[in-house]
Amino acid sequence: MNDVTKGNHVTIEENVTFGKNVTIGHNVVIYKGTCIGDNVTIQDNAVIGKQPTRAKISILPATDDLPPSEIGSGVTIGTSSIIYAHCKIGDNVFIADLATVRERVSIGDYTIIGRGAAVENDCVVGEYCKLETNCYITAYSNIGDYVFVAPGVITTNDNFMGRSKERLDKFKGVTVETGGRIGANATILPGKTIKADGTIAAGSVVTKDVEKESLVMGSPAKEVSKVNGNQLLRNQES
Repeated sequence: MNDVTKGNHVTIEENVTFGKNVTIGHNVVIYKGTCIGDNVTIQDNAVIGKQPTRAKISILPATDDLPPSEIGSGVTIGTSSIIYAHCKIGDNVFIADLATVRERVSIGDYTIIGRGAAVENDCVVGEYCKLETNCYITAYSNIGDYVFVAPGVITTNDNFMGRSKERLDKFKGVTVETGGRIGANATILPGKTIKADGTIAAGSVVTKDVEKESLVMGSPAKEVSKVNGNQLLRNQES
């Protein structure tokens, strides 16, 4: 703990490990077994490694204690954000204030999780992504590298809206392949795929897969053009 600077009223449970040069704010809770890398900043009121809980009528199965979370080096965890157990946060990730990262989620290197954003359970988020303020990534989604998700975007995984038992084995999140971009306040319906460099205009409702390098807009969203070549990921400077 010689390389750890911590504020007041910090709770650190047993078997937590720290790298070098870790800064912890006030009122932080770090649950047992969490592994934290070098040069990590954890701001006030953050919670790391929390075990999930479930409502009595939840359809989710009960689980035993999940494995601890792993926080890479160079990570910033913002004020009042929550990272659940069994998360793997890559190096140089920025998680902004009030964000939530649920259990069994992995976040790739250099990704930004915006203020108030929620990444639900069992998601994979790639490297160099930007998930901006108040966007919602539904459970069982797969987000590739260099994906941009604008503020207020909603993704969904349940076509049955919560009444018939038929839905219980048919949850399916969304897939956004490398370089996909989603404009503000767009809604993506369950199981849809945005293929590489596919782009969705603000406010659109996506009811079908978005083809590679296509620009779609509207409700329901339809292709209006191909993405301008100078905007394609492969044509950007490295």
